[in-house]
Amino acid sequence: MLQPLSKYIPSFLQKKGKGVAIELTPNQINVSQVQNTDRGYKLQFLATKEVPEGVYSDGKIIDPPTLADLIKETLEENKIKAKTVNTAVPMRDSILSIIPVPAELSEEELRDVVLNQEAGLYLPYPIEEMDLDYQKLGYFADEDGIEKVQVLLISTRKEVTDVYLDIFEEQVGLKINALEVNTLALIRTIREQLRQYPSQEAVVLVDIEFDNTELVIIVDGVPEFKRTVPIGTFQLQSALSRAMNLPPSRQVSMLQEMTLPISSEKTKEETTPLNLGMNALQRVLGELTDEVRRSVDYYLSQSEGMEVVQMLLAGPGAGIGEIDSFFNQRLNIPTTRIDPVDALSLETDEEIVIPQRPGLGTILGLALKEI
Repeated sequence: MLQPLSKYIPSFLQKKGKGVAIELTPNQINVSQVQNTDRGYKLQFLATKEVPEGVYSDGKIIDPPTLADLIKETLEENKIKAKTVNTAVPMRDSILSIIPVPAELSEEELRDVVLNQEAGLYLPYPIEEMDLDYQKLGYFADEDGIEKVQVLLISTRKEVTDVYLDIFEEQVGLKINALEVNTLALIRTIREQLRQYPSQEAVVLVDIEFDNTELVIIVDGVPEFKRTVPIGTFQLQSALSRAMNLPPSRQVSMLQEMTLPISSEKTKEETTPLNLGMNALQRVLGELTDEVRRSVDYYLSQSEGMEVVQMLLAGPGAGIGEIDSFFNQRLNIPTTRIDPVDALSLETDEEIVIPQRPGLGTILGLALKEI
């Protein structure tokens, strides 16, 4: 019998348990906890640790024991004690599908229909190789006037989820309370921003991570389209380093200290780039925006009556100065960088600088799941 993902974890919108949030990326481990106080959200702690080269390959974990040791070291060095954890698999390892099913089904019938009947029609792999979960969305009437309910099906290959279960539960000793998709955790962080857009207005979320960018088009808070573009901060940093004859680096600090030269709105004359490195950086960002444009055009061609009204930039790469203006000018779509600290009115004991904030969306979303 199929064992759904929720056998191990709750649905991605469910609230449950106490623990820490841990985000794993190819270059960094993030650990956080958020508390709900009378004054609002308070950041209890935020700890990070660098992940060396060789632990990941092509976005996949290839050295679980080393990664487990790094997690334990991070917890010990920051005196963090926990028994459970919320974490996330990458969006590129997951499949999101919106399935319409009859509205009159009971919860038990709905579960059986979605997980044991409909799921196989939407998956590129045998259903027995997948971990599945689902979330009811909203009701609607189909072309024949029959009431149905939309269900968001979340699926990830067992070979991916098993790695996370082994690392956290067997090697680190933390029980997984929630294992979700990183982009869904990010959406939780910016949910209040997304609520201002009506059902015919789409928002493009561009999450610029280490070695890829996750592009998601969201309508009514639900991801309707997703695509992974193989351009991230590593590719940006590599282009910059080669142009400036610098040694390669996996860190984003140099990128986040840079500010892109932007055309004047009045003269439309572009400021002369400061050096060859800036030219190289703009060239790769131009490739990224071209891929975003193609994805948006494809989505709109398949979605009658829909309009893209906003682009939100997230992830470590969104910390580059004026990157929102760069995207806005290239794509002619209103663009802003997310600021989770400001959006959540998050109380912190130590200041978190602006360039670092867009990269905190996922870890804070995982921490918010406890509240």
